[in-house]
Amino acid sequence: MRTLAAALALMLVAGAAHAQPLTNVQPTSAGADQTEALHFANGRIHQAIGFGNTYMVTTKGGNVIVDTSMPGPAARHHRLLTAVSDAPVRYIILTHAHGDHAGGVPLWKGPATKVVAQAHQTEFLDYQTRLAGFFAYRNAAQYDNTVRRRPGAASPGNHAGPKVADILFEKETTLKVGDLTFRLMATPGETPDHLTVWIPELKAAFVGDNFYGSFPNLYTLRGTEQRKALEYVDSLNKVLALNPEAIFPSHGEPVVGAEKVRAALTRYRDAILYVHDATVRGMNEGQDVFTLMKTIKLPPELDVGEGYGQVAWSVRGIYEGYAGWFDGDPATMYAVSPAEAQAELARLTAGAGPIAARAAELNAQGQHALALRLTSAALAVEPANPAALAARRDALKALLARSGNSNESGWLNAALREVEAAGK
Repeated sequence: MRTLAAALALMLVAGAAHAQPLTNVQPTSAGADQTEALHFANGRIHQAIGFGNTYMVTTKGGNVIVDTSMPGPAARHHRLLTAVSDAPVRYIILTHAHGDHAGGVPLWKGPATKVVAQAHQTEFLDYQTRLAGFFAYRNAAQYDNTVRRRPGAASPGNHAGPKVADILFEKETTLKVGDLTFRLMATPGETPDHLTVWIPELKAAFVGDNFYGSFPNLYTLRGTEQRKALEYVDSLNKVLALNPEAIFPSHGEPVVGAEKVRAALTRYRDAILYVHDATVRGMNEGQDVFTLMKTIKLPPELDVGEGYGQVAWSVRGIYEGYAGWFDGDPATMYAVSPAEAQAELARLTAGAGPIAARAAELNAQGQHALALRLTSAALAVEPANPAALAARRDALKALLARSGNSNESGWLNAALREVEAAGK
């Protein structure tokens, strides 16, 4: 039987790609200097700060923990919060099954503690575990200081996910703990198993990752199942209907004050809906996905920042989520990779040299993304061409210098490491 600690370790391998700094929210080192917990709701809700926050709710019948951060900061969070109250932990509620929310479960789980999650957690953990080797490779692009590893782990099976939750619910469930009520609602968005915790006596909602200080990752570069924009919208509407006076996200700072909460959630919801509707409108008008990626921009009043998710990636995620990968070009139907075609075109131009020279010109003109694309073609035919590697390095460095997005920066840094390795 797999132990809980081992199960959580496997979750972290599969889900750690989510555990990255949100430029407009909190870095991975957030809270390292925190010496005591923060207190809200007249001292009933307590926060340990981290990239992933841990919350403790104190009741007359014991404590409830909402999310548990990653293993590293989890010990600090446990120390800070138990200094507030060392009463028994009745429940651990996981807003979803990403590893930066469940990494501290073993620290909090006592003999009588129950872990609670939405019912889709089982399927979601199976999915993450099934592709653990693939995600380890993708995660390395953003978190390692080495060249990306190739997938090597064999699949443990289709249904080998860890069994973490003691209690699973479908649409809604209610827990009564001491003098407080915990209403748990399925609110899919960041993940299919995402939930929101509502405490009516405190008018407080724990919104997990369905709200943070950036446009959401409707598509994440490390790869994920489709995240549906309209599910985000419906889930945010559920929270708005509660008229909360405070919301507690798992990344970033709480929002306190009914008017501030409504304004923040409404703006966030409307930004998501704007991007979704503009993408659908463009699809129906016959515009291709790259045109829509270039042209769809949030209006100023809905600009919630792009430090984590990015509008252009979300546009493509919505487009291909609806229509799939086929773009209408018959060439796309066949197993000929873009790199193969690029190599053939490069040979027609006398190899990588002329393409690398043009990429250098584009870099000088500030067209770094196009230059980067050309270096892919040049290196497809001559992987060690010095001029192509140099142009690629220059393009990557320029794009990195202007990036304010943690996902983008991670992949650019990974590509730079590969260029440096190839040039040795």
